[in-house]
Amino acid sequence: MSDVRQKPAILIIDDDEQIRLLFVRLLTARNDCTAVESAESALALLDKKKFDLIISDINMSGISGLELVPSILQKDSDAVVIMVSGQQTIDYAIEAMRAGAFDYITKPVNIDHIVAAVRRALSHRALLKDKRQYENHLEELVQERTAELEYLAYHDRLTDLPNRTLFVDRCNEAILNAKANGHVATVMLVSLDRFKNINDTLGHEAGDQLLKDVAVQLRTILSGHAIAARFEGAEFGVLLDTVTGSIEAEQFCQSIRDVFRKSFAVGNQEVYLTASIGMSISSDSTNGASSVLQNAGAALHRAKTIGGNNYQFYSPDMNATSLKRLSLETSLRHAIDNEEFVTFYQPIINLSSGEVEALEALVRWQHPQLGLLAPIEFLDLAESTGLIVEISESVMRAACRQTLQWQEQGRKNLRIAVNVSARHFRQKNFIDRLIHIVAESQLDPRSLELELTESSIMENPEAAAESLREIRALGIAIAIDDFGTGYSSMSYLKQFSVDTLKVDRSFVSCVAEDLHNAAMVRAMVTLAHDLNLRVVAEGIETETELAFLKHLQCGEGQGYFFSKPQPAEALSEMLFPVVVNNAQLCSSQSRLIIEFTRQPPIAGRHGT
Repeated sequence: MSDVRQKPAILIIDDDEQIRLLFVRLLTARNDCTAVESAESALALLDKKKFDLIISDINMSGISGLELVPSILQKDSDAVVIMVSGQQTIDYAIEAMRAGAFDYITKPVNIDHIVAAVRRALSHRALLKDKRQYENHLEELVQERTAELEYLAYHDRLTDLPNRTLFVDRCNEAILNAKANGHVATVMLVSLDRFKNINDTLGHEAGDQLLKDVAVQLRTILSGHAIAARFEGAEFGVLLDTVTGSIEAEQFCQSIRDVFRKSFAVGNQEVYLTASIGMSISSDSTNGASSVLQNAGAALHRAKTIGGNNYQFYSPDMNATSLKRLSLETSLRHAIDNEEFVTFYQPIINLSSGEVEALEALVRWQHPQLGLLAPIEFLDLAESTGLIVEISESVMRAACRQTLQWQEQGRKNLRIAVNVSARHFRQKNFIDRLIHIVAESQLDPRSLELELTESSIMENPEAAAESLREIRALGIAIAIDDFGTGYSSMSYLKQFSVDTLKVDRSFVSCVAEDLHNAAMVRAMVTLAHDLNLRVVAEGIETETELAFLKHLQCGEGQGYFFSKPQPAEALSEMLFPVVVNNAQLCSSQSRLIIEFTRQPPIAGRHGT
């Protein structure tokens, strides 16, 4: 296909017809030439058409060529003008250049000079045109990039939903509008439950695809000026700018929950999701969007705390709870530096002899304002913030030192059991730190037993099995704590190297009256015997429970029936019993020891 190029357009201005005809004949073969006899005609023509080159006489009746050039450049700043004059002096040439001309030709004209001047002028015009196109292209790119950056500043890259910044702006607008028009705006925070498991199991690409699919589904249920936005991670915000009250908000919340009743497809994998939702309405707000979002966040936290897959409306007590939690977290960080954690010990009794075989080390927090706090009041917070690792190590260090001291005082075979949290156990340097702590205390590793829950070792069974083998190779024993509440099965007991099963207190409670509990405890004790494992019953609180366990030949037990957790100095009577009236304790010294130290059962309390 031939390359058809448009000829350059040249405008020739001269009041001498012979000169005009000469230029037209000379240039028309390669150019599209137009000739006019005056500057006035040229200006009228330039209002309708652009020319690549303008050749103009300087001396013309009416508007002169020198006066014409500024007018031409005003219409087209990239215009290229060649001036023609019968004057041979350099002054005219300089004056033409000052007026804005590109070149200057004298009369009588020389054909070669004309052709060369036109070639230079058209080449310059082409350069100007390319420069202008390049500048325009750059300007378009800048505008496009600016628009893109502005869009990204207010939208989420992954889901294309508005981001938190835009959501807050719209939320402030909706609150003002609601106050002015007598309705309410509602903010919902939607958080996908256990989404980390999706990323860990299927990979982050699958997780990203699910987030995009959820965003699409949320868009489908929006109407009017309602918007959905993606915040951080697997959390979304929904703004309903005009609702009549909580009933209408609850109905829309149900629409969101319906989104998650259907499965999502990730490749060939079918995935079901659940979501927790926290809601707050603008009438709860005292400080615009910031306050409404804070309240919705408190409601979301409550929804997650009670297990997820539900929705909660904000109530004022939620912020009080959140503030208490925040304050407690701050205090928890200071508590480590200030060494406010103390170690209590609960005796583990040989149910046959009645003697103290071991002790379990249990942490307490001596809070400077709140007094002595039990683990239930702060361990979950410590686990979620990661502070549990430092707390666990401080308890283990104190327990090892104290046990060595008791052994040196005469209790050579005394064992110490220390709880290890899932987060602590998963630390890459856990075994190295364990070795360091035991070596530092100089305690025989065979005197130490680590208590782990079933769930903590089942999170990554292969890695856990290897770690347990390394720990037992050091001489340290392993106990499965709260046995029966998690993944209890013969297969995992065979897979993992353990020494002790601790039957959870929930099964021991009322074991003599509850046939179901009795059957479960009987099965677990029998299982431990068959596997040649030590078995410890937790939470013994009554003599009836003790008698039942002794009948099953359960090896060891602990609970309030024997002793509540106590500081080390309070246990000397149990660990180092005195002789009564200088006579040997007849028949069973250990039974008397238990009678001396036994605590009455307290309803609803356990040996935590």
